[in-house]
Amino acid sequence: GAGGTWGIRWREGARRCYRGGFATRELAERVLARVGGELAVGRAGLPRNPRDVPTLGVLAGPWLDSRDLTHRAASTDRLRWHNHVAPWFAHLRPAEVDAAIIRRYVEAKLAEGLAGGTVRILVSLLSALYSDLVEQGLAQSNPARALPRATRRLARSTHDPRTTPFVEKLADVRRIYLDLRERHGGLGVAYAIGAMAGLRTGEVFGLRWEHVDLDARRIHVRESVTGPLKDKDSRVVPILDGLLPVLKAWKLKTGGEGRVVPPLRRDGTKVDKHTPGVYLRAALDALHLARPGLGWYEATRHTFASQWVLAGGSIEKLSKVLGHYSVVLTERYVHLRPDLFATRDLGTIPLDLGGVGGGVPVELGQHLGSTAGNAAAKAL
Repeated sequence: GAGGTWGIRWREGARRCYRGGFATRELAERVLARVGGELAVGRAGLPRNPRDVPTLGVLAGPWLDSRDLTHRAASTDRLRWHNHVAPWFAHLRPAEVDAAIIRRYVEAKLAEGLAGGTVRILVSLLSALYSDLVEQGLAQSNPARALPRATRRLARSTHDPRTTPFVEKLADVRRIYLDLRERHGGLGVAYAIGAMAGLRTGEVFGLRWEHVDLDARRIHVRESVTGPLKDKDSRVVPILDGLLPVLKAWKLKTGGEGRVVPPLRRDGTKVDKHTPGVYLRAALDALHLARPGLGWYEATRHTFASQWVLAGGSIEKLSKVLGHYSVVLTERYVHLRPDLFATRDLGTIPLDLGGVGGGVPVELGQHLGSTAGNAAAKAL
């Protein structure tokens, strides 16, 4: 040891490495043993010194460039970074950002007048950068994923999903599918995939047969009709019982090559989210199911998520199926859980109003409470 401290040396391939500053020889030997163990399983010996890692502003440049070929919103994300994220974080090194700093950032952006949903997107952009840095060994953890619930609640959309309509009866989902299939063939299949697998509109029309495994009952969502997915990696979606026979019959009819749903226009031009909505509105009118706000998204992806929760499905699994970056997004559907107000909870407040003037007799009140509870359970 020199100057009262000890140092260690080791090799990583052809590279010679050194780390000093250990107070005792015993400590240096323990760290050297750890390095040897890490190298034995194919990992680097020691994490990089945080002070040697460039700032987030430097690291973000090549990361943003790499997204140009893989993310549909890459150009928009670049503007978000330069206008909103970089002024706060570009001068910091990865290890210098923690949950407290991100909370101050969220509060400042909300004070500027940005909507909660917009702030959530900005935090998710920072989180995506950190995920990449962790993979490269340039960051030890992702502070955006360690945010407490209170902070995550601040950065959430002000939209109330309880006001968003969906197809509440599965029998009506079937009626819509049959009407669209009868009128437009492939559009009925597109609707079935959206309503029974939860794919986004662009993902439905970009789906290829080579990514549909009917034997394993899985759909590998890899692209959108406009190119890359919406800021997400590919994901695997299960083929549910109700969707399986639809896809099997359609594959036999079409030959099972190329796009699962052919273009709706004869010239083969791409389909945006508004194209199928025109046909859906006609079907809803014919079936007397039309109501304000019930468009293609609400009748497909939103209906799928709502019906999943109503059936008692896991919120965590639904988050994976939908491709949400965080389960916080998926928790918007938690109000639909069938056990949220179970029948056993209806007697929680033991107050008898039967003796109050104008009140309902006890026997009748109990009967109505039981009946209402059962009706609610059936409706869910």
